[in-house]
Amino acid sequence: MPQTRDVDVGSLLQKAGVDADTADAVMRIDALLQNWRRRAQKRELGQRALVELRIGLDIAQFDVLVAIDGPANEFGAAAGETMVGTVAERLAIDPSRASRLVSEMVDQGYARRAVSQADARRAVVVLTERGKAVVEAVRAYKYLIMGDFLGTWSKGELEQFVPLLERFAGWSEHIESGSERFADEIAALARAVDAEMDTVQPGG
Repeated sequence: MPQTRDVDVGSLLQKAGVDADTADAVMRIDALLQNWRRRAQKRELGQRALVELRIGLDIAQFDVLVAIDGPANEFGAAAGETMVGTVAERLAIDPSRASRLVSEMVDQGYARRAVSQADARRAVVVLTERGKAVVEAVRAYKYLIMGDFLGTWSKGELEQFVPLLERFAGWSEHIESGSERFADEIAALARAVDAEMDTVQPGG
């Protein structure tokens, strides 16, 4: 039985021109993504890979190795050379934190600094053989586990799911246009929140 608040949201979506089936899908997908996000934040698979492969790194350090490596299926085919700023951009972290983490990986022998082939004035970071071995092993571990799970799916299911997931992955690019399209509805929601805030007494 849908909760009253969900029914109200569904009504809002339909009034805004979103059909009932799509409104239902939106709410179901959002709930799934929220649960997925909470589990993903724990990085269960990556953490387990590091433990079972006996790699003495934490997940943040491993992420830096992946960012230095710049695999095309994660960062695009034209990834190019990697600098500290590139690592910060790829991981969406502060440049100072990226610099510290890269230095740790260099000190521990997983990465090394080199001179850019494109511009000798520019310093780049590359993985050592040790670093490459770690990245390849952890990724292979993850692929084995995921491959075992997806191996229970039919060929038809995979052929439908993967392109749809790739398509769905770009949904956040729709935020700007969506917020413009529903500017009136969003303004009404903001007014409703303001009205409720006005009724709250400090310390209440």
